[in-house]
Amino acid sequence: MYFCHSSEIWRDFPQLVAGALFVEGLSSDVSVAPQIAGYKEIAETRLAKSSEGQLAEIQAWRRAFSTMGLKPTQYRCAAESLLRRLRKEKSLPSIHPLIDLCNAVSVAFAIPVAVFDVAKIAEHIEVRYAVGSETYLAFSGETENPQAQEVIFADSVGRAHARRWTNRQSAHSAVRNESSSVLIVAEAMHDSASVDVPKLVTSIAGELATTWSAIAKTRILCHSAPLFEF
Repeated sequence: MYFCHSSEIWRDFPQLVAGALFVEGLSSDVSVAPQIAGYKEIAETRLAKSSEGQLAEIQAWRRAFSTMGLKPTQYRCAAESLLRRLRKEKSLPSIHPLIDLCNAVSVAFAIPVAVFDVAKIAEHIEVRYAVGSETYLAFSGETENPQAQEVIFADSVGRAHARRWTNRQSAHSAVRNESSSVLIVAEAMHDSASVDVPKLVTSIAGELATTWSAIAKTRILCHSAPLFEF
């Protein structure tokens, strides 16, 4: 299996830096509360100085969403949505230990982090422009078709595992209690992304080793090294 971005994505967003991790042997019967608290504190310290929309990491995604023809305040990247919730409600959603941990890391770095159940992926995931015939399973249970030229995470059978790039993840490959093997993807476009994304990947890999005794395979992706095989 592999993860990649299409050549058209790299052409249109050359500033993109992505980090990917693959790990096996996960379970849901662990506690990550202390780790989450630490990452939340980092995010709250940043939010005390400026709102999420003023952060360079979020501003870069807002520019990218505008380039895609989306209104940045209508369609927020995953990291911005989480930061906004944290600022307003002082909390993050509780879903699954790994998801909760990755969400906490996401707000600390202000970088979107997606997690996919590998068992639900057909052969690969490619971040690419949609044709419009792909299928997407919403958490409501409804099946949707992304708009043509929308940026999606697509597998080999035309299933969209995320819509509008980092905006909406599919219910089909969402991590659940029975999930054991996952692909984790972090993407950023701000000026220091080449430094921050590797730090984020290292942080997640360390948490996986500490909490689950699992060694992740990792890769930093850029235009000259776009493929992650796992």
